[in-house]
Amino acid sequence: MSEVIEQAVPAADKQAEKQAYENNKLHKRLCRLVGQAIGDFNMIEDGDKIMVCLSGGKDSYALLDILMTLRERAPIKFELVAVNLDQKQPNFPADVLPAYLDKLGVPYHIENQDTYSIVKRLIPEGKTTCSLCSRLRRGILYRVADELGCNKIALGHHRDDILETFFLNMFFGAKIKGMPAKLVSDDGKHMVIRPLAYVKEADTERYAEVKGFPIIPCDLCGSQENLQRKQIKAMLRDWEKKHPGRVENIFSSLSTVVPSHLMDRNAFGFVDLKTDGVANPDGDIAFDEEPCSTPAASSSTISLQRIDS
Repeated sequence: MSEVIEQAVPAADKQAEKQAYENNKLHKRLCRLVGQAIGDFNMIEDGDKIMVCLSGGKDSYALLDILMTLRERAPIKFELVAVNLDQKQPNFPADVLPAYLDKLGVPYHIENQDTYSIVKRLIPEGKTTCSLCSRLRRGILYRVADELGCNKIALGHHRDDILETFFLNMFFGAKIKGMPAKLVSDDGKHMVIRPLAYVKEADTERYAEVKGFPIIPCDLCGSQENLQRKQIKAMLRDWEKKHPGRVENIFSSLSTVVPSHLMDRNAFGFVDLKTDGVANPDGDIAFDEEPCSTPAASSSTISLQRIDS
């Protein structure tokens, strides 16, 4: 019996050691990818005060956690303020986030606004609430950013969100339009950044489990089972399962756009296009039978080594 116990203990220790190694590797990967996105798009600069929007979901928790890690390593100084918008959804546990943030020791602000009642009053039962909810939330967060003196607003959208938005716009909006990693806000006053732009959702899911984040479900939109975004998400997961690498190539294509080979007259001057006798390496491939089959390069090869190392 004692021999069995002696054999079991080392095995358990070995498993725990392996798990700790995998967890550490995940943390390093997230720091590297977030640091890379920050560097590629110049998201954070010296002296910035960044409002980190914290919803209580896995992605925003991961965003805040990784930004806090990178802040300690960065050669520049920037501030972080966590902000949660309490939309007065039924059964929302208002004490969870303050308790978590107090323990974390990060400055935070809880904004109380009953947008839930507005959305339920204006949107018929069974219809998608996301559009109105998003507009209301956006306006409130811009105001709060002003009040807190924040010049940048960090959102927790990841790579999968960006891809899903791209296909939603294509399938249902007839537009080649995605979700940029950095943009000027609607009011023209703030810079909105998405530091998780290169991070896969699977990694934020796993990281949330590792860190034990106190996840708060969204009862307003989380209960809507027939959302178009969920259909797109299922499509992408099916593609990744049946055709490994396809989703990665699609994401890479978002940063390798050739306007002259699309059909937007506003993005390229087709009307005034003339021959000039100069060879163009990215020119006509109209007679090629197949598109180039060379695997797409990584979406970016530049990283802020000073931040993520």
